[in-house]
Amino acid sequence: MAAMADTMAPRGTCASASVAAAPAELPDAQLARLAVDALIDEAHLTPKPALVDRRGSGAHRDLDLAKMTRSALALEPTFVALARASRNRVPSATLRAELGQIGRTGEIAMMQATGGSNAHRGAIWILGLLVAGAAIYESTSSASNLIKGGGTAVNEFSCGDDDMTSANVVSRGAPGSAGTRTGPAAHRAVATVSRNSASLAESALRICKLAAQIACFPDRFAAPTDSHGERVRRKYRVGGARLEAQEGFPHVIDVGLPALATARANGIAEDAARVDTLLAIMASLDDTCLLHRAGLPGLHAGKEGARHALACGGSSTAEGRMALAALESKLTSLNASPGGAADMLAATLFIDKLASHDAGGSAASWNI
Repeated sequence: MAAMADTMAPRGTCASASVAAAPAELPDAQLARLAVDALIDEAHLTPKPALVDRRGSGAHRDLDLAKMTRSALALEPTFVALARASRNRVPSATLRAELGQIGRTGEIAMMQATGGSNAHRGAIWILGLLVAGAAIYESTSSASNLIKGGGTAVNEFSCGDDDMTSANVVSRGAPGSAGTRTGPAAHRAVATVSRNSASLAESALRICKLAAQIACFPDRFAAPTDSHGERVRRKYRVGGARLEAQEGFPHVIDVGLPALATARANGIAEDAARVDTLLAIMASLDDTCLLHRAGLPGLHAGKEGARHALACGGSSTAEGRMALAALESKLTSLNASPGGAADMLAATLFIDKLASHDAGGSAASWNI
């Protein structure tokens, strides 16, 4: 889809298992609107460290809130097309190639809307896959259809990638430490205590894993690229958006949704809860945007600063806000912006919006 994702040619296969019952089906246009809303909500969320928000452009010189909003709105037809192409389909190389072509068309629309600025290239890949996964999941009437269709929603899967073994990655560990741990047991961070919330958590897992299966396939029509993200991946041996997608979006399932649920359960106002969710993602993610702009010093500053802000109480406390301001000052001095974490926040908000729809419009109950 996006340029950094178009070079994906993972090895290995994805094995199928069981699938939960599909939720009420959303029209393609509504799925697309939820994706656009997630992007706009992320852009307008304030304050965010060194990112575009209502106060200004952060560490960016070619982006502002108006451009971010125009970009998100321009992507709505792309998300509609991605949902339409995926509905009643199963993950396959053919579907992956079709989605890649749609995503590249979306990237052109984004560039036209922003005057040539890259506002949402990574988000086209991330949210595009999740929109596709949601369309497949919601249009599937039974587990048997999925399994007979070649294997789609899964409990366990793997995408082989010789370059992305745990020994090669800059920092791996439990979410919230230096890196991220993913795999078949990733869903345990979203363990639930009621039938309704368990169903919501299961839906999130299935959608993310369907998206992961799509990401496992190579895009045979993608031209070779040497994007910033690809260069960072090679230089620092990190997974980036590519591995995040192939592993089932652990920073959505294991970090973003639980952090958002915890903040809400603690009575934190919604904007502050979302800022704290961003900080939780920053504390764990090997953000290729930070690495591209400021190398390892930028990545470490982002992670440590986010952890410190959370340890000080997060954005809803005076001490936490002081730590957040210090983090922003440090990142701005490094000309570094946590764009990868921002994309993961938008993905988290998208899945949360889907869950809220399934819950009848109320806030989703992601019980930890």
